[in-house]
Amino acid sequence: MDFVEVTEGSTRFLVPRQDPHHTFPPGSGPVFFNSRMELNRDATVLFLSDMQPSDYLDAMGASGARGLRVSSECGIPVTINDRDARAVELIRLNASKHAGSIEVTHRDINALMSERSFDAVDLDPFGTPAPFIDAAARSARRYLFVTATDTAPLCGAHLKAGMRRYFARPMNTEYHGEVALRVLLGFAVREVIKYDRGVEPIFCFSREHFIRLHLRLLRGAGAADRTLARIGYVMQCPNCFERTERAGLLPEPEECSCCSAKMIPIGPLWLGRINDPATLAALRERLSGMALGSAAPLGRLIDLCISELDTSSHYDYHVIAKAAKISPTGIETVVERLSALGYRASRAHYAGTALKTDAPLPVIKSVISSE
Repeated sequence: MDFVEVTEGSTRFLVPRQDPHHTFPPGSGPVFFNSRMELNRDATVLFLSDMQPSDYLDAMGASGARGLRVSSECGIPVTINDRDARAVELIRLNASKHAGSIEVTHRDINALMSERSFDAVDLDPFGTPAPFIDAAARSARRYLFVTATDTAPLCGAHLKAGMRRYFARPMNTEYHGEVALRVLLGFAVREVIKYDRGVEPIFCFSREHFIRLHLRLLRGAGAADRTLARIGYVMQCPNCFERTERAGLLPEPEECSCCSAKMIPIGPLWLGRINDPATLAALRERLSGMALGSAAPLGRLIDLCISELDTSSHYDYHVIAKAAKISPTGIETVVERLSALGYRASRAHYAGTALKTDAPLPVIKSVISSE
């Protein structure tokens, strides 16, 4: 392989020199390194610099970039694994140039996670993480991190694939980014709670072509029961913008309060909080002291996540305005008007025209339509 040295954060490492117009999944071409995922890796390095687990598994290392950065920038002992012999060769070469505690393994990851435990387990596969979450739930002692890049199945664009992989029925709505995140989180939760363990979302977000979960795991049947109570459905009207949230594993038939159409259940998925504001505030403070290439967009992402409401869907205020055949006012003005009326309202972190609010649909339409 022909290598080139790159720097992310404060860490230098080698990656394969690749044709910028072609990328290859592991096993079908050069060892994969995706520079577009720098913010994803920066977010994890920032998170781990605060949480400081006792050890960390980079389960699908590829070039080893994520694990190398965790070792170098957070000072955490890491294990970097890959099943591809070429990837393992590159990871070992990169590890030899670093002074931290780095173990490199060449294993099937489900087998490795079934045999060993780690304080933090990180899944970043090419595509769906679904086949690996069960073993990761058993291997992770305190933290489980998951990346998914199969956003089309998760958001409902590839409905049957999403149903097969995640045992949920997504729907390709205007809030599909939220659906994808919560379907993935709901699936991860269902994989964890069967082992009498609970899940606490700490820093979860949807961005461009991927979804990222940072989860804390809690022990005990009580924690698992409290987590299970957050599984439910978004009930979406097929004819208008109306939607509601319903907790529970089996959705009850429901009619739209606006047009009496039969509501369609989306899920099961995670309802409620997906981020911990106190943790995010601490990460925001740490950000300025760290050498992260995506510091500016990561800071904006954290700010939006802190202010974002916990609702499991959003309204696209441009879509509502278009249906009403009006020119919409600015989204910040809409948020301010709803807040002045006593409702909670915020923007969403994953879409510029996304409006989150607990206001009823007629009020939202009225506020968007007003001069």
